[in-house]
Amino acid sequence: MHSPLFRWLALVSLALLATLSLGTRAAAPAAPASAPATLTAEEKAADWRLLFDGHSLAGWRLFSKPATTPIGPGWKVENGILKKVAGIKTGDIITAQTFDNFELRWEWRIEKDGNNGVKYFVTEARPGAPGHEYQMIDDNAPKWASLHAESKTGSFYEVLPPAADRPLNPPGQWNRSRIVVRGQFVEHWLNDRNVLTYELGSTAVKAGIAKSKFAKYPDFGRKIRGHIMLTDHGDEAWFRAIKLRELPSP
Repeated sequence: MHSPLFRWLALVSLALLATLSLGTRAAAPAAPASAPATLTAEEKAADWRLLFDGHSLAGWRLFSKPATTPIGPGWKVENGILKKVAGIKTGDIITAQTFDNFELRWEWRIEKDGNNGVKYFVTEARPGAPGHEYQMIDDNAPKWASLHAESKTGSFYEVLPPAADRPLNPPGQWNRSRIVVRGQFVEHWLNDRNVLTYELGSTAVKAGIAKSKFAKYPDFGRKIRGHIMLTDHGDEAWFRAIKLRELPSP
């Protein structure tokens, strides 16, 4: 049988271990909600800028509306994330600034059956076809089973298909996307893989446009200095870590 002193020492030791364990867990830093809306020292040195600051919609406005028009409740900032609220049709939003040669990166997720997109080369002079769209959609949902390849995630929407083996994460999980524009060449990336590269004005682009709903817009498919757009298709979608750097003309 252990002596009272031994039992007392054992209890003290256990209490100390429990305290240390709790202290270790408490000291583990939790990632702040706004962490995605930051730039590393390397990104700052490479002239990256945040298009979404994690706190507000500063730098964004409604498409085809006066710049002072309130964006409304369909777009909401929550815990450092920009959320497109389901069922509240507010309208597409665009950057206040315009770009021509650039690299755009963002992270996104959608709900089950969700549909959204990011557009670039956006002009308000052509509201029926404002720009080229990087499609973001729940590819495997029965709701979208009849969609052709040119409307799948990572496509140049309605014009050119992405790689068939693109690495798409399912609804509810985050995806990383990138658009790179250098001169007449455009790249679409998904989760660190190049899923589409095309040349503006090429035979492939002209043929894709000719068979799409954009065929009636003669200037669609040409490179312009334009806005970046986040679309409002009515479904819930989340965006974070939206950043861009301008590239020199090749």
